[in-house]
Amino acid sequence: MIAAIVPAHNEERLIGPCLQALQAAAQHRALAGEDVRIIVALDRCSDATAAICRRFGVQVVRVEAGCVGVARAVASDHALAQGARWIGCTDADSRVPADWLVKQVQCGAGAFCGVVTVDDWQDYAPTVQRAFGAAEQARDGHLHVHGANMGFSARAYRDSGGFLPLMTGEDVALIAAIQASGTPVARLATPQVVTSARRHARAVHGFSDFLRRLEAQLRGNVDPPDAVLDDPATKPAGAC
Repeated sequence: MIAAIVPAHNEERLIGPCLQALQAAAQHRALAGEDVRIIVALDRCSDATAAICRRFGVQVVRVEAGCVGVARAVASDHALAQGARWIGCTDADSRVPADWLVKQVQCGAGAFCGVVTVDDWQDYAPTVQRAFGAAEQARDGHLHVHGANMGFSARAYRDSGGFLPLMTGEDVALIAAIQASGTPVARLATPQVVTSARRHARAVHGFSDFLRRLEAQLRGNVDPPDAVLDDPATKPAGAC
C-alpha cells in the first residue's frame, strides 16, 4: 500500500483541488491497481476543511497541535499502521501531477525530494517571479527540500526517527536524518508540484515567508534570502 499525507489547518479554499490531484495520481495505471490511501491531518481546523475531506472520501486524523511537524508525524504513523510501504508528502495548497506517486516509488532510493513551481503569482511583481525561478534549481541533484513534494519508504522513515515536532523545518530535518542513516535520497527535477504563492502563511519561515522576504530584498528592504530555497544548512527550525 502507498499513502499520501497532507497536513491542513483551515484549508477550505484550496484543499479541494489538492485532493482531486492526489486522487488522479492514486489512479495512475502504472501503479497497477495498488491501494493508495490519502490521509489528511486536520490540525486545529475550524472551517469546512473536514467536510470537504469527507466529500472526497479520504481519511482524516485530527490533531490539536498547531504544528506542521506533529501533523505530518501523526499522518505518517497512521499510514504506517495500515501497512504503507511508501509515503508521499504534499501540502494542502499544492497540486501534484498525475505521475507523482509513480515517479516517487520508482526513484530507486529510500527517499525522494522534488521541486515546486507556482502558477498563480497573485500580486507579486515579475521581478519576484524571475528571482524565484533563478533560486529554485529545477535540475537533478538539486539541494531543495519541500514538504509539498517529497516522499520516503516506510523503512527509511522508521530508521530516521520520523518527523520531529517542529513548527518549521520538519521536512529538512527528516531528510537530513534519512541521509545520516545511510539511506540514499533521490533529488530529482521531476515530477514538479504546483504550489500557492499566497501571502497568508500557514507555517512560519515556510514558502510564503520566503517569497515575501524575496520581494522585500528586491525592494532593498532586507538582506537577501537564502540563495537556495530550503537548503538544510540554512533553513531555520523551531520546536512546537
